[in-house]
Amino acid sequence: QVQLVESGGGLVQPGGSLTLSCTASGSIFSIYAMAWYRQAPGKQRELVARIFISDGRTNYADSVKGRFTISRANPKDTVSLQMNMLETEDTGVYYCNFAGVVDYWGQGTQVTVSS
Repeated sequence: QVQLVESGGGLVQPGGSLTLSCTASGSIFSIYAMAWYRQAPGKQRELVARIFISDGRTNYADSVKGRFTISRANPKDTVSLQMNMLETEDTGVYYCNFAGVVDYWGQGTQVTVSS
């Protein structure tokens, strides 16, 4: 059974930084993208950032452009999200996603931005 294990969430003040990481516990096959989603209280889950396996192309939500960076790390089944200049609106549960023939999801990690 493949699981995605996330780490790096926590409490940070506005303007601060956090790095989230997600690693697959088993072998992943036939995925075309890795992504981070988030869900704020009372809101729908939204795409934050995505990286395509084939060419490394990235997509970002408009609200995080210029502040967040998604990247693949070694081992290759790891994806990270560097979050800088965090704002209170970035608060939520962040989920890792590996998209392919089968979609894989992490359990979520809480990010709270508050003074």
